[in-house]
Amino acid sequence: MENCDRRAFLHRRTNRIGVNAEAAAAADRFPAWSVPETKELLAIRAALDRRFSEMKQNRMLWISIAGKMKAKGFNRNDEQCKCKWKNLVTRYKGCETMDPKAFKQQFPFYDDLHAIFTARMQKNWWIEPENRAKDSKRKATIERLSSEDPKRGKRRREEDERSNLKEIMKGFVEREKEMERQWREAFRVREEERRLKEKEWRMKMEGLEREKMMTWIMWREKDAERREREEARALNTHAFISALLRSFT
Repeated sequence: MENCDRRAFLHRRTNRIGVNAEAAAAADRFPAWSVPETKELLAIRAALDRRFSEMKQNRMLWISIAGKMKAKGFNRNDEQCKCKWKNLVTRYKGCETMDPKAFKQQFPFYDDLHAIFTARMQKNWWIEPENRAKDSKRKATIERLSSEDPKRGKRRREEDERSNLKEIMKGFVEREKEMERQWREAFRVREEERRLKEKEWRMKMEGLEREKMMTWIMWREKDAERREREEARALNTHAFISALLRSFT
């Protein structure tokens, strides 16, 4: 029994060390999020919450969020925004067993997340009665058509099918336009990043070129000074030898 408790204690301690090491590594890779930056992320994410619930593949939405964050002056990519959102949701869900007042003092973003999830729940409550009403209306229509003339009911069904097809095509076109807009936004963000990196690279190259030119100019000046010293030394040597020869004659 003691051995089992000891192994369990060592396992928990190892897990805590691993979590701390991962947290430290993440802190080294990415700068810490400030309060205004987190508030801006939550505001943008709240505006797109409905689209997140409608789309299964939401990477383009996170890319769009990262672009809006950069437009606000916060340099974050889509993976950083997604990871920060997951961490905030995990902390928010962890307060279910705690006193909300005490938790708000430790977690300043509680109200923002609570507003997002409250609005999501209200939207689901509205959608469910609306779906039930649509189902009831559809059933009543089917029953009415079945009691009417068969040919007339057939025409009604064909018209309903065409109307449903038009709605489906309209929804498809709208989704395609939205995906194209998101793709253009992501392309614009990537193009802006590429332009900034190219500008930075050109500035570095220009700095290296100026440094190279200054080094070459300094070398030429030192070489000219060396030649002048050698010429002066040669003249002094020649004059000394001439004077010495004249003294012997």
